[in-house]
Amino acid sequence: MDKEKLYTATAGDDDDRVDGIEKVTGRAKYTADHHPENMAYAVFVTSTITRGAVKNFILSEARNAPGVLEIITHLNCPPIPGFRPWAKDPAKKGFEWRGLKPFDTNLVYYYGQPIALVIASTWEKAVNAAALVKADYITEEAETDFEKFRKEPGKLKPSGEYKRGEADAYKQADVFVENEYHMPVETHNPIELHATIAIWEGNEKLTVYDKSQGPKGTQSELARNFGLEEKNVRVITKYLGGAFGSSLRSWPHVAAACIAAKMVKRPVRLQLTRRQMFTMVGYRPMSWQKIAIGAMKDGKLTGITHHAISNTSRYEDFREGIVNASQYLYDCPNVNTSYKILPLDINTPTWMRGPGEASGAFALECALDELAYKLNMDPVELRIINHAELHPVSKLPWSSKFLKECYDKGRELVGWSKRATTPRSITEEGKLIGYGMGGGVFGASRGNATVKAVFTGEGKLTLYSAVSDMGPGTATAMVNIAADVLEIPVAKISFLLGDTEFPPGPTQGGSTTTSTMGTAVNLVCEMLKTQLLELATQPTAWFSGMTTSDLAFTNGYVYSKNDGTKKISLGDLVKASGKPQLEIIKESGPDPAVRSKYAMNSFSAHFVKVAIDPATGAIELKKVVCTGDGGKIVSPKTARSQMIGGAVGGIGMALTEEALVDTKTGKYLNDTLGSYIVPRHRDVPFIDTWFPDKPDPVINPMGSKGVGEIALVGFAAAVANAVFNATGKRITSLPIKPSMLK
Repeated sequence: MDKEKLYTATAGDDDDRVDGIEKVTGRAKYTADHHPENMAYAVFVTSTITRGAVKNFILSEARNAPGVLEIITHLNCPPIPGFRPWAKDPAKKGFEWRGLKPFDTNLVYYYGQPIALVIASTWEKAVNAAALVKADYITEEAETDFEKFRKEPGKLKPSGEYKRGEADAYKQADVFVENEYHMPVETHNPIELHATIAIWEGNEKLTVYDKSQGPKGTQSELARNFGLEEKNVRVITKYLGGAFGSSLRSWPHVAAACIAAKMVKRPVRLQLTRRQMFTMVGYRPMSWQKIAIGAMKDGKLTGITHHAISNTSRYEDFREGIVNASQYLYDCPNVNTSYKILPLDINTPTWMRGPGEASGAFALECALDELAYKLNMDPVELRIINHAELHPVSKLPWSSKFLKECYDKGRELVGWSKRATTPRSITEEGKLIGYGMGGGVFGASRGNATVKAVFTGEGKLTLYSAVSDMGPGTATAMVNIAADVLEIPVAKISFLLGDTEFPPGPTQGGSTTTSTMGTAVNLVCEMLKTQLLELATQPTAWFSGMTTSDLAFTNGYVYSKNDGTKKISLGDLVKASGKPQLEIIKESGPDPAVRSKYAMNSFSAHFVKVAIDPATGAIELKKVVCTGDGGKIVSPKTARSQMIGGAVGGIGMALTEEALVDTKTGKYLNDTLGSYIVPRHRDVPFIDTWFPDKPDPVINPMGSKGVGEIALVGFAAAVANAVFNATGKRITSLPIKPSMLK
């Protein structure tokens, strides 16, 4: 890191990650890297049936295995307060452990469900003993076939309908398209496996190392469910090795580790295996969509109808906004949508990057592309014609919207002018060439956050918050924001995070962290700046007789505007005041007045060039351009990384990723990184990114909006549309396989 780098963080700056050195040198400690004294190790035993109940366990051989300390099942698990509703306090009735309650019942809801936990002195001994646990079952007929049961209306749960204008108005349009789209289960598969280390001090104090996107939320949940005061629960998550939704909630292993540690009266580490990651920490649900869009001959949309069904588990309902973008991304007078969920005997889905919108945009953006061809119109021009100047649902103005600029830059960078209007008409080196694009949208908002700032006589600033960072570069962004406000070198700023001993931070999800946490950082630094100026103008101070308006900051100094030679470093100013340090805590939250006056969203436009071998159907991405309206970009390097990461995920969604479930057994068939195919280096071309970098005037003091979700939303459609442009084949089921194109 360049120690002389100044505070400025404008587009194009090489703003290195503040945690980069620790990560690339291996010094960064992730959850499972911690080793408290006398730690024991826990390993789950999982069900080998899909639906039914455990009749009895055969545990003698496992109990007698070397190093075994305890085996927990539903038969010996102590009562957990949060596994029952809070009936004695009506105000807390809803605070019950969400989802699967480990060791609470003998019922089996899906294949691979945790049914027992072996705790041993070493991990190897726990693994060995877990393999010796046997169970007899009562088996019931299971339902895991999504394509079969989605066609049975009686098995579906309605989850919302919307209508604006006339339903199914597309049928009266000059031109219309209608099609069905299918998406498989996609799993998170971050490099870091989920893990929890639980440490009890007596019965009333609990410390947990956990892979959590929201340490404060995990703290609150554990306190409620184990009947503890929140101040007596500490959650530590300094580093996360990827998550993007899988760590937004506490899964069964978190409670199980705490139960185990209490039973054996020593710290316990419970780390999931790669196979267990498929069955215990959620996934993007499989979905079916039917969408129809109609337009006048000039391209003006007249009607959109969008229906969707996605799966959930038998024991818990999971819903997401698959049809939401169809309601408001484009200006259309008549829109009707419906969404239903289908309970099956598989584990619960969860939010996965671009939740809902990523799935829905695949259908919406492919359907628009199909409509453009029927209209003999450029797909980008069709979107511009139907650009929504006001939010079509709320009728509110956008707080900011630079989507047209994204269209224009994306076209320029990808070479859109070379695109053929007739599919299958361009070849390069014997391969079919195609261009495609897809638009994206996601909500932009601001939540609650608190930050503590400590400024010392050495001129160093340390910021504290319990927010965690799953990889997008939160600490780097916060340092840049602080440096911009105080005009001091970034090398003199530290951002400490991931510990509930610090002031409350937001859960990292939904592309809101920079907006939420950044607002608190901005406010606390503005307050610190005011205090420093007041110190400088005190009667005995360096600038006695001047007012704060006579002074300015630059590069770690305060100086006189009238006499630039008269200056003092901020650290020396603190020393001169006689104070050991300045300390400020500031809380910030959303502004309801702003939310009631504006619609706030981030937008994206993805462009792709593909080359397809006509003999084999093999698809090669030749060029990728991702543009995004994320407001003011406070950290260019990490924002670009977000867009690249989203694009790589989009490549996986479009071309490789598919978790296969055996519809007879409910078992995942490709639950390893060797068989669940994620994009490899050779699958990923150079990815060009571009942002308008124009501040949103109302969302927060920095003017920034999130980019994490829009980095993915719409990308799979861009690939599918490019494939059609190259081959003339409209693929509506993901992932797109070479066999579909031959």
